[in-house]
Amino acid sequence: MFLFSIILGFSILNACTSSPELQVTSISDYVAFDSGNKAMSIVSEDKATPIVLSNNEHSGVIKMASLFQKDIEMVSGISPKLEIGKLPQSDMLIVVGTIGQSHLIDQLVEQGKIDIQDVKGRWENSLIQVVDNPFEGVEKALIIAGSDKRGTIYGMFDISRKMGVSPWYWWADVPVKKHDAIFVKNGRYNLGEPKVKYRGIFLNDEEPALGHWAIENYGGFNHQFYEKVFELSLRLKANYLWPAMWWANFNSDDPMNPKLADELGIVMGTTHHEPMMRSHAEWKPYGGGEWNYATNKGQLDKFWQEGIERMGNYESIVTLAMRGDGDVAMGEGTNISLLENIVEEQRKIIADVTGKPTEETPQLWALYKEVQEYYETGMQVPDDVTLLLCDDNWGNVRHLPKIDAEPRSGGYGMYYHFDFVGGPRSYKWLNTSPLPRVWEQMNLTYQHGVDRIWLVNVGDLKPMELPVSFFLDYAWNPEAIQANDLEQYTINWAAEQFGAEYADEIAWLLRMYPKYNARRKPESLYSDTYSLTNYREFETVVNDYQVLVQKAEAIYDEIADNQKDAFYQLVYQPIQICSNLNELYYYHAKNLLYAEQGRASTNKMANKVKELFKKDAEITEHFHTQLADGKWNHFMAQPHIGYTSWQQPDKNYMPSVKEIKIPEQGKLGVSVEGNELWWPKERSLAKLPSFDSFNKQSFYIELFNTGSNPIDYTISTNSDWLVLSSDKGEVKQEQRIDVSVDWTKVEVGTHTARVKVESTVGETVELEIITRKYNHEEVKPKGFVERNGYVSMEAPHFTNAVNTSEITWQSISDMGKTLGAVTALPVSKRVEIPAEGTPVLEYAFTLLEKPENGEVEIQTYLSPTLNYFGGEGLRFAISIDDETPQIINMHEGTEVPDWKYPDWWNNAVLNSIIVKKSTHKVSESGNYVLKYWLVDPAIVLQKLVINNGGVKPSYLGAPESIIK
Repeated sequence: MFLFSIILGFSILNACTSSPELQVTSISDYVAFDSGNKAMSIVSEDKATPIVLSNNEHSGVIKMASLFQKDIEMVSGISPKLEIGKLPQSDMLIVVGTIGQSHLIDQLVEQGKIDIQDVKGRWENSLIQVVDNPFEGVEKALIIAGSDKRGTIYGMFDISRKMGVSPWYWWADVPVKKHDAIFVKNGRYNLGEPKVKYRGIFLNDEEPALGHWAIENYGGFNHQFYEKVFELSLRLKANYLWPAMWWANFNSDDPMNPKLADELGIVMGTTHHEPMMRSHAEWKPYGGGEWNYATNKGQLDKFWQEGIERMGNYESIVTLAMRGDGDVAMGEGTNISLLENIVEEQRKIIADVTGKPTEETPQLWALYKEVQEYYETGMQVPDDVTLLLCDDNWGNVRHLPKIDAEPRSGGYGMYYHFDFVGGPRSYKWLNTSPLPRVWEQMNLTYQHGVDRIWLVNVGDLKPMELPVSFFLDYAWNPEAIQANDLEQYTINWAAEQFGAEYADEIAWLLRMYPKYNARRKPESLYSDTYSLTNYREFETVVNDYQVLVQKAEAIYDEIADNQKDAFYQLVYQPIQICSNLNELYYYHAKNLLYAEQGRASTNKMANKVKELFKKDAEITEHFHTQLADGKWNHFMAQPHIGYTSWQQPDKNYMPSVKEIKIPEQGKLGVSVEGNELWWPKERSLAKLPSFDSFNKQSFYIELFNTGSNPIDYTISTNSDWLVLSSDKGEVKQEQRIDVSVDWTKVEVGTHTARVKVESTVGETVELEIITRKYNHEEVKPKGFVERNGYVSMEAPHFTNAVNTSEITWQSISDMGKTLGAVTALPVSKRVEIPAEGTPVLEYAFTLLEKPENGEVEIQTYLSPTLNYFGGEGLRFAISIDDETPQIINMHEGTEVPDWKYPDWWNNAVLNSIIVKKSTHKVSESGNYVLKYWLVDPAIVLQKLVINNGGVKPSYLGAPESIIK
């Protein structure tokens, strides 16, 4: 079973509820590779069934039929005849046509051979049906009929996909699995209508990757280039495109571009700041003067009129209004009345040029950045114009209509981002959009009635293959993919590209690497992003990536040779190069720290940084020159190392390393886990974090040399219960000594031990170690157990979830920075006052230590959901045991809008988290229950941390506590 059971199953079964008398067979597996159940042959016994279309069929359908013909040949090795305008002599036929356009299809309808009452007049609907005796002398035919041009094309490509032709066969070199025979099972298959009317992508920020590639391979963004883009779009059931526009002009660079788009059924538009079907790149050579409507109305009106004239009858969505030149705000003097006047004049131009009422031409007004503020303060938008809402460029939806808002004839759309150039930091390089977050935000979008347009900025297109597939599949039917389906979706997608054998393992890799990348986008990484000293955080992050690399390498070695190019670009290379990048910053962090400590390994760390920087270039070069014989040259050219502002550097710059002079004879230094200080430089007593009998911790002491000559050491202790991984040896550069406790030798109570480290060159360092053994008969923890002054609880690991008949808590696997997340569904329900019987998540926990001052701090880790309704913000509540819940506004302090780049928003998106803190009275150690209450919907909980005085600075937050 492939993607289709999840992606399309729901819509198919519901598409025909208005016609219960029509039998609709499940579409999840209607293609087969054996002749069972009297299936209709596409290819069998070395013979391919001819494909036939009427000579009056849409030319775009005929063009795509030739690709369908090639698909069959790729799978079977046999090319069927493609006949236009006449029936070939054959006992079986594949008849392709559009209802109301194809003479052949209309003849079958008139003769009662097919019933189209549940298809005709629908939007992009496809009917696939096996029919007996359709024409004289023809025993059986496979009918592929569309309600419109795109419906017919989607029907052909749906069969192609089920035959084993991935939509990414060309764009990602996914091999086609061969079959000697192909059949369609007897039945009637209605593929249904999309839930979102216009679904598409925006090719953006196309330098230095996509733009250079297009020039090298096609001479620019011409129709040969867009032919590949349009084909991919149609195979993914997309119908809408914003073309590349940094320097290109879709319409005038190659007049064949808009003609081909319309022929193939691709609805064209221009970006949020390019009104009236004119590209930004056209204005300067046009010589129209200042981009200012208040002072240059005549030239702008003329420029826009020519855009609508050029559009002609091509299927398009016209962008209205305007922003400042170069996609910036129009300036302080801009007012709402000016924008409303601009739109009024633009709509007059549309009506005058088209000769039709304005509302008959699809239009949109993008509420991008400051324009949303104008709308919220009273800007009037004509009802027939689609309001294109936007995210914050970082995947967080900015504004949504109320659930009970009055419907608009133009409806609402959403402009989303997988790529962005701008503050606080551009991100263009690799996939940093995990599917769970995309699902959560787009589900929120759909549930609020935003279903006219879904458009996503995909940057260079590659390497966004998986999120692009998901976005478009989800747009087709958001009701068919729920949170619990996301893992299976990824498994099915992996199986579609690589087969079932390694699908589970590959899907895990595809889930994990964008999750890890989204913790901190690669362009925003620094050597101090993760903690080098607390919770072993940075080394854990590096190890996480290395596990992915090892798994990817193992699969790469095992898969078939013809799969290696696809696997490399879709899975292996992004994991390998992101792992390398995180490792580079890890060693850079160590280099800086070691230089301060004077370690002999300082220069080794510097060399490691240089080696990893070079490796980054080598991986990139392999992608450009070796992968698929250089087919994808330039695609990894995006600079990603060395950012100093929001804008990308002109090339990668290695972080500046420190190199020191190493004496022959050095000294022995000692550092301890959780502390950047080192001894004997420090005069205070060195201390390891404390040990307790529930957590049974292990910590390390690190010995290091400041010279090139080895130093001998000995370690002694006054305790028989302390376990050291080594008590003597030689330190060449550094050595970790693991410290643990043999609890069988410890009496109940608190104990202090001393450890003495001595070297042959004279240094002596003493350390203090405290252990606490509890009476396990008297102290019986429940739930999460305090460790070193904190309790950390991952959101999905709740002890109990209280749901109601209307509201359910939903765990979302792999969402967020650590384990996963929890939110309440549906997103339309809220609670006025949290109280007994209302939705709550309960987390049992145990404090081993009495809180100082009789209180603890709770840190609530939330996904950076924006205040999409405006007003006071989204709220939740926190309580411990039976205390009155504290209602907390997650948006308190966020009054400055995101588009002005305030600190609150910069930190939220860079860190991929919002942390809210509350203080609660707790006077004693013991067992408690933390309660997280629903107040407002759409808040996504990732983690809860109780600070009992021991939380240390870290990027991911304290690691999860043990559960008893």
